[in-house]
Amino acid sequence: MENKKFKRLYQYVEEVCAKLKDETEKVMFKQCYLSTLETTVEDVDGDVFIKTGDIPAMWLRDSSVQVSHYVRLAGEDEDVRRLIVKTLKRQFECILIDPYANAFNKTANGKGHKDITKLNDRVWERKYELDSLVYPLWLLNNYYRYTKDAGIFDKLFFDTYTEILKVMRIEQHHDEKSDYSFKRVGEFAYDTLPNDGKGKPSGYTGMVWSAFRPSDDRCVYHYLVPSNMFAVAVLKQLIKHLDESGKANPLKEETQNLVNEIDEGIKKFGLTEVGGKKVYAYETDGKGNYNIMDDANVPSLLSMPYLGYCGKDDELYLNTREVVLSETNPYYYSGKLVSGIGSPHTPENYVWHIAVVMQALTSEDEKDAERAYAVLKNTTAGTLFMHEGFHVDDDTQYTRSWFAWANTLYAIFVIDKILK
Repeated sequence: MENKKFKRLYQYVEEVCAKLKDETEKVMFKQCYLSTLETTVEDVDGDVFIKTGDIPAMWLRDSSVQVSHYVRLAGEDEDVRRLIVKTLKRQFECILIDPYANAFNKTANGKGHKDITKLNDRVWERKYELDSLVYPLWLLNNYYRYTKDAGIFDKLFFDTYTEILKVMRIEQHHDEKSDYSFKRVGEFAYDTLPNDGKGKPSGYTGMVWSAFRPSDDRCVYHYLVPSNMFAVAVLKQLIKHLDESGKANPLKEETQNLVNEIDEGIKKFGLTEVGGKKVYAYETDGKGNYNIMDDANVPSLLSMPYLGYCGKDDELYLNTREVVLSETNPYYYSGKLVSGIGSPHTPENYVWHIAVVMQALTSEDEKDAERAYAVLKNTTAGTLFMHEGFHVDDDTQYTRSWFAWANTLYAIFVIDKILK
């Protein structure tokens, strides 16, 4: 990718930096904003491949977020527009190769995990995660919102959209209709799904079953509520954008029915009670079991307003927010540097930069943004880059020095909250 082409994008970076107070803030913003473009975007015979950072594979989820801060310039910079369109085309092609995979190789090189599941040389990892199917549609919605480019709704898109709905329909009835299973041997055998790789039994809820979380960790119960909320919000927006574009949408009625079923399932099966208040569970099995927690990875319960499922002032959201930002959430940690949400994906007492940003982006208290900005500025271990998780008492103990998703979210935070 010839980064020097992105003239408007680089101009925009300088415009933002001119508004920031000191040199540290300017350097942090510039290198975090450009991290995706300058360190993860690769040209493959005129096509685009976006690796997640220190792992040489393209995640559907991560790649969607990694370019999301550039989308607002797609109407002004032709190079940005091409980057987003090529990213979407690559994602759609990947989904059509295997809609149950979460991460893909640059070519059919056979690299990645060799698990006991259906294998394909283009697939790096075949962990079925509902959010992996939703994120490319989320990116598409954002692209259309800024460009009104109806040309993106082409045959490749509709073929992919059809496949996504097909998988969601099957996975509403996973135990009866799905042939997906997953087993892993060796050091990470704990990722193997129980019940001979099929997952714990689940009852019908209307929600869509998921094997793994956005963290790539195995679900405890397989109706992952935040991912279903994400699906509802994104599919609603997609219907709206297709209507606006003037494109015929033969899948409109089916999509609306699916949205209604998922949303009804969330409200009927995704709610439980904590401390006398109704809250959303992180996971449920449709059989009366609930997992009360939240994870730093997005979609999360904390991120509901950011993803468009509800408002920041929604009563159920506020009840849930109170729980997940407390010790009731087993992955909420407090220390000398920060209090926030971590993940079972990283060590105990590690809070994620993504969660620090998300807590501020979803808060009604404007002072939360200032506090989060100070935390982010002072927990990079001198690298001035975001990391995955860092220890609540010592930011020199961190995971992933090269993690473009976190860098992108930091850049969005600066633009949308700090400089608004």
